[in-house]
Amino acid sequence: MATKHLLNVARRSRKPSPPALLQTLRSASTSSAVATSPQAPPPSPPPPTAMIYDRLAEAVKSKLKDLENPDPRFLKHGSPHPVLVDHTKILTAPETRVTTLPNGLRVATESNLAAKSATVGVWIDAGSRFETDETNGTAHFLEHMIFKGTEKRTARKLEEEIENMGGHLNAYTSREQTTYYAKVMEKDVPNALDILADILQNSRFAESQINRERNVILREMEEVEGQTEEVIFDHLHATAFQYTPLGRTILGPAQNIKTITKAHLQNYISTHYTAPRMVIAASGAVRHGEIVEQVKKLFTKLSENPTTASQLVANEPAAFTGSEV
Repeated sequence: MATKHLLNVARRSRKPSPPALLQTLRSASTSSAVATSPQAPPPSPPPPTAMIYDRLAEAVKSKLKDLENPDPRFLKHGSPHPVLVDHTKILTAPETRVTTLPNGLRVATESNLAAKSATVGVWIDAGSRFETDETNGTAHFLEHMIFKGTEKRTARKLEEEIENMGGHLNAYTSREQTTYYAKVMEKDVPNALDILADILQNSRFAESQINRERNVILREMEEVEGQTEEVIFDHLHATAFQYTPLGRTILGPAQNIKTITKAHLQNYISTHYTAPRMVIAASGAVRHGEIVEQVKKLFTKLSENPTTASQLVANEPAAFTGSEV
C-alpha cells in the first residue's frame, strides 16, 4: 500500500501543472528569440584624456576637501611638531633711542650699563653707489686715508691712543655705506667719540700718505681678483645693474686709483659726509643723553646740505636689467 502511494506521487511530480508548463514554454520561446537576434555592441571605453581629466578632478576635489577641513594642529602652531621659541632676549633688549639734532645729524643709542664696554661709530650714506664713473673708488680710497693723521694727531699717535685704551678702531666701505667705528671700555667712550670726530673733520691727507696708500690699494685690487667670492659679486652687480650706480665696483678701476688726489678726497667729504646723511650710533655701556651732548660739541664742522641719500637715489635710480655673464 505504501509502495503504491509513492509511485503515484512520483508520477504527479513528473507532470507539470498547466501554469508551470505555460511558464516553461514562454521562457523557452524568449530564450530562442534572444539567441536568434543580433547582440548589441559592448560600450566603448572612455578616451584616455577623459580618464586623465577625471583623475585630476578627483585630486583637486580631494585637495579642496583638505582645505575645507584643515588639521587643527597647523592652525594652532603652523607645524605638526611645534617648537617652543624663547623670546626672552627680544623682550629684554634695550630700548633704541634716537635724537635728531638741528643740523640733521641723528644720534641712536642702546644702553646696557652692565656691559662695561661699548661700541660707538659713524654710519654714512656714502658708497660707490653715489660716485660717478670718473670718481668711482674714491669712497674706498678715503676709508684708507682717514686713519693717516689729522691736524692734532699723527697716524702714529692715533694708533698709540687706541692701543693704550685697549680699544679697536676700524672701518669698511660698501656700495651704499661707509662706516667708522671703535670698540672701547665704558670710561673711554668720550675719547673714542673725539677720535671719530677728529678723523672725519680734520684729516690732513698728506701727498706722501696718498701715494703710499695708492700702492696699497692697487695691491689689494690684485688680491681681490684672486678671491672668487668677491669677483662673483662684482660681476653679479655689473650684470644685474648694467650702466647704473649699483653696477660699479667698490674698489673702482685701477685708472681712477692712479689719479685720485687730495682735492678729490676733500671734495668727496664736503659733498657726501653731510649731517643729514650720517648717524652716530652707540651701544653698550652708554647713556643716551651724554652721547647726544658729546656729539653736539664734537661734530660741528659737518655740512648741513639737506639732500638725503633717498633723494640722490631717486635722481639716479639703479634699474635691474639682468642677463648672463
